[in-house]
Amino acid sequence: MIKLSEAEWKVMNLLWENAPQTIMQITNHFKTTTGWTKHTVMTFLRRMEEKGAVHYEEGERARRYYPDIEKTEAVFQETEEFLDKVFNGHLGLMLNTMVERKPLSGEEIEELYEILRKAEEGK
Repeated sequence: MIKLSEAEWKVMNLLWENAPQTIMQITNHFKTTTGWTKHTVMTFLRRMEEKGAVHYEEGERARRYYPDIEKTEAVFQETEEFLDKVFNGHLGLMLNTMVERKPLSGEEIEELYEILRKAEEGK
């Protein structure tokens, strides 16, 4: 399991959407929203390489970074960890807590029904 920090999630989302990216492309992308410098981005990428989350290939002028993990797998791992930590693994308790705080639209309710129908068919 690869544990990503909040900042690493930002970088991974960029790479999942637009790989490959160079250090300068990543820095320019986040400069206005985060204030990250080239050095900061290099540090994140080095840590992410060590974790096995990204790899690079040498380009003509710069390294090009690619994700090494699938987004769906990373999201699943993060969700499972959150569910276990906060709700002792109880999906229904999490859903009930969320619905009590934020009413669902008709579209969201229909989406949940569809998810439940698929889950029931899969039994």
